[in-house]
Amino acid sequence: MLGTELLLQLSWFTQKISLIVYLPPIIEKFMKSICVFLGANAGANPVYARAIQQLGTELAQRNITCVYGGSDTGLMKLLADSVLAAGGEVIGVTVKALHDKEIFHNGLTQLHITANMHERKSMMAELADGFITFPGGIGTFEEFFEVYTWKKLGFHNKPCALLNVNNYFGPMIQMLNNAAEEGFLQAADKDLLVQNDNVIKLLDQMLIKQLVN
Repeated sequence: MLGTELLLQLSWFTQKISLIVYLPPIIEKFMKSICVFLGANAGANPVYARAIQQLGTELAQRNITCVYGGSDTGLMKLLADSVLAAGGEVIGVTVKALHDKEIFHNGLTQLHITANMHERKSMMAELADGFITFPGGIGTFEEFFEVYTWKKLGFHNKPCALLNVNNYFGPMIQMLNNAAEEGFLQAADKDLLVQNDNVIKLLDQMLIKQLVN
């Protein structure tokens, strides 16, 4: 009996190791592109810059195209630069009103300019197989809640993730917990989100979420 239990444990352990080893190749097949929502400012803590550069490098190493807002400032610039430096592809999507007055990255794989914000967000969603929200301001929050709402309503079934660097989204997660406690959010709605403060673990969680959906 002890021998059987040991064999079962070894089998489970081997399968788990295989899953960890083969996640990056699998994620290339199921997630060819990820849209990243983030701030155009650098943030007050250098931990954000380090994390976004790690994300950009990891996306490139996994052959995942990065879709973002196209800016050449702050964290957005660091994201695009890190993807490109690691040999990856970056697609920027902006709106004409912003393109005419802001600085946009001139080294992107592609840059799309839409007529308005609605078209911009719609194109970003269409180009992506999943969404990662990184620390940012009110624009980032708005983008996150829109794709999160679309997922709840069944308009898409793509993974929605929070890269919770420095527990930046802690207060927002608490707000969602409070909404559930007060009867305004179903428990299943919170389960729609993927959360982690680790880049590699977050990407692997997104793949698993995609596979089981």
